[in-house]
Amino acid sequence: MPKKNQSYDNESISMLKGADRVRLRPAVIFGSDGIEGCEHSIFEILSNAIDEAREGYGKEITITRYSDCSVQVEDHGRGCPVDYNPKEKRYNWELVFCEMYAGGKYHNDENGSYEYSLGLNGLGLCATQYSSEYMDVEIHTGETKYTLHFEHGKNVGGLHSEPSTAKSGTKIRWKPDLQVFTDIQVPAEYYMDTLQRQAIVNDGLKFVFRSQNGNSFDTQEFLYENGISDHVREEAGEDALTTAQFWQAERKVRDRADKPEYKVKINVALAFSNKKHLIEYYHNSSWLEHGGAPDKAARNAFVYQIDSYLKQNSKYNKNESRITFADVEDCLILVISSFSNRTSYENQTKKAITNKGIQEAMTEMLRHQLEIYFIENPMEADKIAAQVLINKRSREDAEKTRLNLKKKLTSNMDITSRVAKFVDCRSKDNTKREIFIVEGDSALGACKQARDPDFQAIMPIRGKILNCLKADYDRIFKSDIITDLIKVLGCGVQVKSKANKDLSSFDIENLRWNKIILCTDADVDGFQIRTLLLTMLYRLTPELIQQGKVFIAESPLYEIRSKDEIYFAYDEVEKERFMKQLNGQKFTIQRSKGLGENEPDMMNLTTMNPATRRLIQVMPSDAAATGDVFDLLLGDNLNGRKAYIAEHGREYVDELDVS
Repeated sequence: MPKKNQSYDNESISMLKGADRVRLRPAVIFGSDGIEGCEHSIFEILSNAIDEAREGYGKEITITRYSDCSVQVEDHGRGCPVDYNPKEKRYNWELVFCEMYAGGKYHNDENGSYEYSLGLNGLGLCATQYSSEYMDVEIHTGETKYTLHFEHGKNVGGLHSEPSTAKSGTKIRWKPDLQVFTDIQVPAEYYMDTLQRQAIVNDGLKFVFRSQNGNSFDTQEFLYENGISDHVREEAGEDALTTAQFWQAERKVRDRADKPEYKVKINVALAFSNKKHLIEYYHNSSWLEHGGAPDKAARNAFVYQIDSYLKQNSKYNKNESRITFADVEDCLILVISSFSNRTSYENQTKKAITNKGIQEAMTEMLRHQLEIYFIENPMEADKIAAQVLINKRSREDAEKTRLNLKKKLTSNMDITSRVAKFVDCRSKDNTKREIFIVEGDSALGACKQARDPDFQAIMPIRGKILNCLKADYDRIFKSDIITDLIKVLGCGVQVKSKANKDLSSFDIENLRWNKIILCTDADVDGFQIRTLLLTMLYRLTPELIQQGKVFIAESPLYEIRSKDEIYFAYDEVEKERFMKQLNGQKFTIQRSKGLGENEPDMMNLTTMNPATRRLIQVMPSDAAATGDVFDLLLGDNLNGRKAYIAEHGREYVDELDVS
């Protein structure tokens, strides 16, 4: 209960000031107080350097990742303005580094400092400074060198200057503050991905990434002389369906009739392929992970124009439904990079734009260019139309198959009437129920008599099941053995394929068993069947392994009988131990029989009875290693399998079933 003496009145309202606006609420500015927010704070500094280079000042930007998590960005631009600003009656360095919403990018006219910029909001440099443990700034103008030092969002020592003839540019080194962010260990992969994307959309601008490794630095460079055109050609490869296209346009647009007019520049590179697909959107160099306006424009234009072409050329079958964007994007490699001097981002992290004017201009431009392209390149237009129709019809066929399979796997019929030879148990308590997956009808008979019918059920399998690593999902689910097993388990399947995602109806709460026990003979055939069953579970229901629900019933290799006792040895070591223990006594030893040949009481003792049986739990910690072995021995890596057999085959010679 809240304290009764607390009041909420005119003195209860407070305002965050200065650095606290970022340090106490970093997620408001950077989208997160975790590693993503820290990454975005780094991008804000990088974006200023990119804006300078795009205006023609500098052709190279170097970003350094130090082992102590500090970062340095160095450009060769004009140098950040720091001198006294008579208009604002303050020094520019104070405005840029210590004031939110201050910068050189607020001009709405065409005479502003930057025509198109990443940092339109004026938050980045100041916000990153505020969120730093320290920040050191070195600025060269060609005549003067300026230095600044900040600690925890506050300037220390003011502005220092000295004469210098070094080339102009700005170098900023800072360390994100762990008092602000929960994690500052930004991986090298983030820098490399970001710099590659920036190189793609900034033609001819070289990015140098240096990552400290001990006392040296690993260096990587990113440069695309022709920007998005080079990127699309690189992705499409030599065997694309069509040649790569590059289109460019500039428009003056409005987001609403009563809103001011602004400029937008649109660059589009694309190709069609039946092997690869890729769609990327950028605005003012920022990667639009969630798209927004460009994505809506592309969906509209490509579907409209390709659908029109299919209709005009009678490519559709009678009464056939029209294409969707899913059919187009499966064979489309598209990169759109747009720029505008007025941008409406979905939020400060700039992952989507919402400008209506940009969307309308882009839609019109794409429709027009696609129409001209199809007219001027009829052979390529035919290839595109044919591939999109193939994608559409394959999608529709797969959809029918998925719906039929989903119905088959999730039928509400009584399970005993729809799975042949399945023997259920009496208990309805899923925390006690066990299912034994056994090999063949003979084992079914023995296990059925040996089980405890209150909580133990039996599911026989007929022969060797399909290798689920080498088969596609459609083939897997045509196997009655596998679909019967999935029905009996009750929890559905985990399907990773995008094309079959509708089948992924897995819910461990619907699992009907506490233990899933694989019970096969202790011979070569039994081991193979067990491996194939584990492969099926690994491919279709890996969560069951992760949750420790899968077990192997360990069958004894030998029965050792003395006058008074029967001993079961599960390996050679145990056999030797029992024989030494019986030294001086008469005993007989024989290889243990297969499951179907055991007497029910023997079966109960060795396999079914929780008090005397041995179960091996399939541990989740082994799942990755097991997966690698499955992939090697049962997957498509034929050369790897040959190499493994050549190296290790001699270790298994004694176990070969050859005469």
